[in-house]
This record gives sequence, structure tokens and C-alpha cells, in this order.
Amino acid sequence: MKRQFTLWILGLFLAVCHDLSAQQFTISGTISDQNTNETLIGASVFIVETNRGLVTNEYGFYSVTLPAGTYTLKISYYGFSDFTETVVLDRNVRKNVTMAASSQELTEVIVEANTPRANIRKPEMSVNKLTVAEIKKMPVVMGEVDVLKSILQLPGVTNAGEGASGFNVRGGAADQNLILLDEATVYNSSHLFGFFSVFNSDVIKDLKLYKGGIPARFGGRVSSVLDIYQKEGNNREFHASGGIGVISSRLLAEGPIVKEKGSFLVAGRASYAHLFLKLTDNENSAYFYDLNTKLSYSLNDNNKLFLSGYFGRDNFRINENFENTYGNSVLNLRWNHLFSDKLFTNLSMIYSDYYYGLQLDYIGFKWDSGIKNFNLKYDFKHYLNNDFKLFYGLNAIYYDFNPGEIMPSGSNSPINPRKLEQKYAVEPALYLEAEQTLTDRITVNYGLRYSMFYRMGSQTLNVYADNRPVIFDNMLKIYEKADPIGTRSYGRGETIADFNNLEPRASVAFQINDDQSVKASYNRMAQYLHLISNTSSPTPLDVWAPSDDYLKPQLLDQYALGYFRNFKNDAYSLEAEVFYKTMKNRVDYIDGADLIANEAIEQVVLPGKARAYGLELLVRKNSGRLNGWISYTLSRSEQQTPGRDASEPGINNGQWYKTGYDKLHNLAVTASYDLTTKWTFGANFALQSGQPVTYPNGYYEYQGIKIPSYGLRNENRLPAYHHLDISATYVPKPEKKKGWQSEWVFSVYNLYNRMNSASISFRQNEDTGQNEAVRLSIFGMIPSVTYNFKF
Repeated sequence: MKRQFTLWILGLFLAVCHDLSAQQFTISGTISDQNTNETLIGASVFIVETNRGLVTNEYGFYSVTLPAGTYTLKISYYGFSDFTETVVLDRNVRKNVTMAASSQELTEVIVEANTPRANIRKPEMSVNKLTVAEIKKMPVVMGEVDVLKSILQLPGVTNAGEGASGFNVRGGAADQNLILLDEATVYNSSHLFGFFSVFNSDVIKDLKLYKGGIPARFGGRVSSVLDIYQKEGNNREFHASGGIGVISSRLLAEGPIVKEKGSFLVAGRASYAHLFLKLTDNENSAYFYDLNTKLSYSLNDNNKLFLSGYFGRDNFRINENFENTYGNSVLNLRWNHLFSDKLFTNLSMIYSDYYYGLQLDYIGFKWDSGIKNFNLKYDFKHYLNNDFKLFYGLNAIYYDFNPGEIMPSGSNSPINPRKLEQKYAVEPALYLEAEQTLTDRITVNYGLRYSMFYRMGSQTLNVYADNRPVIFDNMLKIYEKADPIGTRSYGRGETIADFNNLEPRASVAFQINDDQSVKASYNRMAQYLHLISNTSSPTPLDVWAPSDDYLKPQLLDQYALGYFRNFKNDAYSLEAEVFYKTMKNRVDYIDGADLIANEAIEQVVLPGKARAYGLELLVRKNSGRLNGWISYTLSRSEQQTPGRDASEPGINNGQWYKTGYDKLHNLAVTASYDLTTKWTFGANFALQSGQPVTYPNGYYEYQGIKIPSYGLRNENRLPAYHHLDISATYVPKPEKKKGWQSEWVFSVYNLYNRMNSASISFRQNEDTGQNEAVRLSIFGMIPSVTYNFKF
């Protein structure tokens, strides 16, 4: 009897041990900065015993589910000292971790902790991630670290030259980039026509640029996603920082509302170089200002609230005859909620507004246009286990388009007031995305997005013969506007046109060993908005238009294949990718297209298709006194706009031609050298092929006037674009970590005074009567000095 009882107890003990070993428990929490309590996005959480890991989400949250046992938790983040702790997992554990910033002295041999490295295991490619610490280590130009200048140093990213707004990714147009600030859409990313970005680097917490392999949670654009998050603010103590420069100054204040629970952040920035121009009787001016705000409050461990906003304006004036004003306004209210230690959710209500104004006093009119949207989105991140994560959600965007309002600029103006009809649209979407580890070597990410678009009334639209708003004149051999044969009216809320698209996404990573991997990706994306813009005209114009029966949604298919490797204990890294993408329904303009106050944009555009392909290389040096990278892109971006039947030639006789964003060669070198703890030097070098343009190939005379005739579209190029920028940063008291801390930044933009061509125009010389080419260059060499401080 006693023996049976002993065997029964032993069997029960073994069964309990078996059940315990079979049980799964979850360790979850947030990773934050020890000094500010600011959560850290993309911090690496590594489980030593399983040789597996993950990264924190956009709000610093992580969740890992493992069998019961004892594990070593190792957490690392660039610029912070590693955190290591042993955790006994016999129940669900909430583990919030605060990390201390690493402080390392310069010695003859330097060892860098948490160096940026190519992510070998994660099925994420065509992605460049920059933390605020990395951004601030980059060379400083004009006394201020700039986000757009930073991403322009990355492979596959170019600009359209000096004086051009936005950026181009893998041969795409600027309007094909989805730019998000705390999840809110920013429609124009540039100040002073591309010389500064709208993003104040003091406010930025994290930045990620997706060039391909774009996750299913993103939609609405076909070229890239620039995802930026602002800081939440220090909820432990008050701090302020800023900078005073020759061209602009900035100031940031942050601190607790309720200590350890709530915080605020306010930052302002403004330029004032135009004030110095007035001292020299120069009537031209160009300036900007912006304001960033954020409030955050933790209700409890499972609920957090955030309210963030941005407001910015640019003003550009030439004498008293031309004035251009534009800018963004965004507001976002977010609620983070943990349903469980495995299910993280975020509910956002977002407002975004882009305003564009133009005043031409020599013509006598004012022009206002813009776009507003209201976005409701709900995202779920489900950490089912360590090998399988599920992300899903929905969102709906309501658009209010102001195509334009024209008004007289003065009492003597001959212009009659006129307002183009407002346009409205709704864009709902659902998505489901999974990240799964199949084997020790293979990890995949796959998902599906289902997007819809409804163009809504009220509006009155033209009706055309054969449904063709553009006709071809066979005698003159030119495209012309078609005359409407009638109109069709739609009431408020009535559907004018509707579209829906399935957008599959997939990427896979095959890990060859701990230091190298091969990755591949595919994604389809749909874009329902079109930017009607002609920046080469004397009156630059930005008008956003929704898809309809004539402006079809742009559809993209992109494929990419890459090789990634880390060398010498992550001291060096290599990323190499090839990509190929095709696009349907990419419109181009007919010759002589009139965009201002055009109520029928369909009369000046022709549908076509586009393609881009290329090779991208990125080599990084991650440790030592000298840090930086070299990026090179060899690529081609082309468009084809054929005739609609055999009687029409289309554009360039229906052949493929270079887009305005084609840059065959793009080389960028970025370097930072720590000479001592007090002195740091930096340099940026950029070299790009010239922008495609159309030059005259001859001329004819009419009543003594020589009139140029032009060749095929974009068959010529501007001269190559290149410049070298250098900076030196001096920290008087680098050992000082509290109280007033300061630094001096000395920089020179375009060191060797390269006069890059923004454009080349052709005219007849008034004195000689000869045709001549005139180059427009905007910026030469610009030295600057800035004093930065914080306390």
C-alpha cells in the first residue's frame, strides 16, 4: 500500500512537471530611457537560451511567449548600455525596463556598444531606420541636423535638385511618398523649397524609410513610406534645449504634467535670413516657421493617451509681384490599450490639412488651394507566441479637396472671383499581416490589404464624345482639350466613381549564418490621390486631385532581392539590393498644359505606365573614431504614354522616355570623425546624374522673332549635380551632464561653391538677337555657425 502511494505521488509529480514544462508563459513590458522615461522604438529584446529575439513596437512595447523555465533577457539599443537580467518564467511576467545612455571615453582603441548593423534575421528589406542618436551623429549643415538631408544620403533616395521640394525614392515622384508624423499625413515635407525639412530634429524620436517590402498596414502611396514619431516628453523633470543660428533658431521645452505619468513637449523653429536681406534693400524674402506639440498621459499600465500636433508655414516672395505661401497642419489623438500581455492596440483620430497659396500681383490675382483629411484608424498587434505575430486593423479616411479659388489681389485687378467646385472622397481599408519564423534559418512576413475608394458628390462633371477629354489634331500634330458635349450632376453624398484593390505583400529572409542572409520581397500598392503639379513653370502649383473615371488609381508591383552581411564583429556591414517595379495609370501632361484654375484637369493629362529598376549598395563603418557609410545607386526610371489608338502618337511617339526623377548614378558619402571628446568633424558628399529635361533642337522665325522648337520629351539632361558639405562641432565641457550644456557647430554648405543648375531656360538676347541658354543656380557656398544648448 505504501509502495503504491509512493508510486502514485511520484507519477503525480512527474505529470505536474510535464504539464509545467508544457505550459507557456508571457513576458511583456515597455523599454524606456532611464533619464526621461521616453519609450524606445525598435529596441532589441534577445532571449539568449533560444537564440531568438524581437524588437519593440512604435510605443516601446514588447511581448515574448516561451515555455516555463529560466531565461536570460538581453536588451540593447543604439546609444545605450546593454541591459541583461535572468528571468524565471513560471507565470506571466510584466517587465518594464529602463536603459541608461552609454558614455564612452575616447581611447586609442575604441569599442562601440550597440553599433547599427544589418538585420540579418528579420524579413525586412528595402528599409532604412535611423534613431535620433544616429541622426545627431551625422554631419551638420547650416547648423542643424536635417532629416531630409539624412535620408538623401541613403541608396535609392534623391532630390530633384536645389530649389525642389520633397524627395524621390527609386525613381518615383514626390507625391508617391507617404510621409507620416505620429501617424498623420504630411503632404509637403520641405521648407524653403527643399533646403530644410519640416521635421525639427530636436523633436524626432524615431525614423523609418520603407522603399520596398512595405508592410500591409501602410497604404495609399506607391513609392515609399517615411514613418516618423515625435518624442513624448520627459515625465520626470523639466528640460529645455535649442539652437541659435545665422539662418534659423529653435527652442524646445519638455517636462512632467504629473510626475512619472504625464508629460508635455513644445518646440518652435523659425528662420530670419530675410530680415538681413531687407537691410540691403533687397525686396525678395524667403522664410519659414513651425511648431510641434505633444501631450502624453499614462492612465495605468494598460492605458495611455497621446495628443500631438504640428503647424508650419513657408513664405516666398519676389519683389512685390510674386508671393507663395504653403504649409501643413496636423493633429492626432491616440489611445494605447493592452487587452492582455499578448494583445496591444492603438486607436487614432487624425486631422491633416495642407494649404497652398499663390499671389501674382503683375497679373492681379490670388490663388488658394489645399486638401484636408480626417482619418480614423484602429491597429492590433497580437503576439501569439515567439514564432508567430499577427497584426491587423482598419482605417477610414475622409478627404475634402479644395481644387482652387481665384480672387483679385487688388481693387484694380481685372480678375473676376471664381471658386472651383470642392471634391470629396472616402478611402476605407482593412489589413491582415503575419510575421512567422518557419525554421531557425527562414523567417517570413506576409499580409494582405484591401483598399477601397469612393469619389463622392456634390459636383457637376463634363461629358465628352467617345469619353475622351483630350483629342489629337492630326493637322497640327498636337493634343488639345476636347469640348464637352454636356454635363452630369451628382448630389451631395452620391458616388461618382468607386474602386477597390487587393494589395498582397510578402517578404522572406534566409539566414545563411549569423552574419549573412538573403532576402526577397514583393508588394502591390494602390494610390488613389494625384498631385497636379508643374514645378518647371514660372508659377509653381500644387493641387491634389482624387481618382475618378479619367484619373485612374495608380497601381504598383515591386520585386526586390537583397544580400546582407556584417563583418568583423559588426564593425562593417554591407547591404546590396536589386529592385524592379512597374506602375499602371501614371499620367503625364500634354504640351502646354494649363493647370491654374483648370476645372477639368482630365483635359490636359494622358494615361500611361511607368517602370523603374536598379541596384543599390550600402557599405557602413559602424565603430571606431571614423564612422559613416557609402551608398551608390545605379537605376533607371521610365514612362510610356502611348496613343489611345493607331491614329495617335502619344508622348514621344509612344516610346519609353525618362521620367523627371531618373538619376542613372547616385553616389553619397557620409562620414563623422571623433577627434577628441570636444571636437567632432563631419562631411557629406553627393553626386547625382543631372535631371532629365527637354532642350530646343532648332528654331523658326516668325515676323523677325526666333521661336525655339523642342525635341522629344526628357531626352536631355542638366549637368551633373554634386556638392561637398563639412561641419565641425565643438563641445566646451563634454564631461558636464547636468545644468547648462552647450556646443558650437561650424558648417559650410557646398564647400567648393559648385553652381548646380536648378534649370536652364532658352531666350532671345535683346541686344544681339541671338538665342541663348541661361542657367539658374540657387545656392553657392554658404557658411554658418550655430550655438546649441540644453539644460
